[in-house]
Amino acid sequence: MPHLESENQPAADTSEQPLQRLPFPPVTYSHILHCSYHHWQPLYRNVTPKSRAIPLSAPFVSYLRADGIVLPPEDVPPTDPLDDLDSFSDDSAEEEPDPSTEWKDVHAQIKSTIADFGGKVTPKLNWSAPKDATWMAATNDLQCRTPNDIYLLLKSSDFVTHDLEHPFDGCAADSDGGGGSGDPPAVPYHLVLRKYVNFNPALEFRCFVRNRVLLCLCQRDQNHFDFLFPMRDALRSRIQAFFDERLRDSFPDPNFVFDVYVPPPHQRVWLVDINPWAVRTDPLLFSWLEILQMKDPVGIREEEDGAEEQFVRLSLNGSHAAALEAELDEADSVSETDDEEEEEEGDDDSPFLPEFRLIKRDDPEAYAFSSTQYSAHKLPKEVVDASLSGPGGMSEFLGKWQDILAKQAQESDSDEAN
Repeated sequence: MPHLESENQPAADTSEQPLQRLPFPPVTYSHILHCSYHHWQPLYRNVTPKSRAIPLSAPFVSYLRADGIVLPPEDVPPTDPLDDLDSFSDDSAEEEPDPSTEWKDVHAQIKSTIADFGGKVTPKLNWSAPKDATWMAATNDLQCRTPNDIYLLLKSSDFVTHDLEHPFDGCAADSDGGGGSGDPPAVPYHLVLRKYVNFNPALEFRCFVRNRVLLCLCQRDQNHFDFLFPMRDALRSRIQAFFDERLRDSFPDPNFVFDVYVPPPHQRVWLVDINPWAVRTDPLLFSWLEILQMKDPVGIREEEDGAEEQFVRLSLNGSHAAALEAELDEADSVSETDDEEEEEEGDDDSPFLPEFRLIKRDDPEAYAFSSTQYSAHKLPKEVVDASLSGPGGMSEFLGKWQDILAKQAQESDSDEAN
């Protein structure tokens, strides 16, 4: 990985100032909105996993932003007539508030989508999935069978909170005016429900695009997979072709990051996500400084042309200008002959190949993750607030949580039995 020189190290050029920030171009409001799922998914519907984006009402967004986790009552019909009798005779039972009364349409769409997608979905908001909150789920992943499974994940996720509260942090207004005030635009929030598919994490890849060139790519899962190495060239070729055909000229911005899934038999590529070309997007096996300093085909050509021009200019300042000019002419003619011969044997202008990084077996980074992924996000605000309110508050919260997990486990056992 490239690193910045220490200020105490001797530098060849003392006039160079140490790098204070990553040399990103300004990230605009429109670029962030273009990377929102509801914006790009309709453009690429045929190459994305089956999903549905549900527009969210203002009351539902307020529910997600509100402190505390209050879930709607589960719609579980009684299986025994005596249960109805028990419910009428239990005078001490208090009816819990139903927050979904404020957003019945959204709640109904979520229920119908789960049913339409076979009873299992994975949720995300405009940009982020609540991956940091999977520890709250009985299945320990994003698999959701009920609306309450979805609400629990969304309200426990720092990633979702960032989507709601800070989507335009560090962004600049668009240069075309875009309203004139320079204020961030209103976000049309959507809940994205994707039909649950048990992806093989080894076959998910993150790809970095600059100036509409696929610059580099790498695996997303931070583990070594030996079987990927013999497939590296084929996977790179397949993903490159997918990018050229589907994304290069159709995505509105020249710089972006996209995630793909290449399932067996590795003949088709699925577009999973599009992320901003910004420091907020995890570069995974690269560093952002490394990516930003990479040469693309245009940069390589400009560098070669500049070096040749500089060589000619410096050489012609000497006393042997005429001889050097003749030598260069002769070299050009030889080069043209060589190019013709190489074109007959094969194309000399071989295509630019993006760097494709995989984790090697002996790579220490593959075994350096002693803590669970997203462990820094595993204490939602509600847990902290409950602990501050004393033992009663914590026990009440944990009791509700255990009830939710028990219901999920019971439903899972019932499904397997059927």
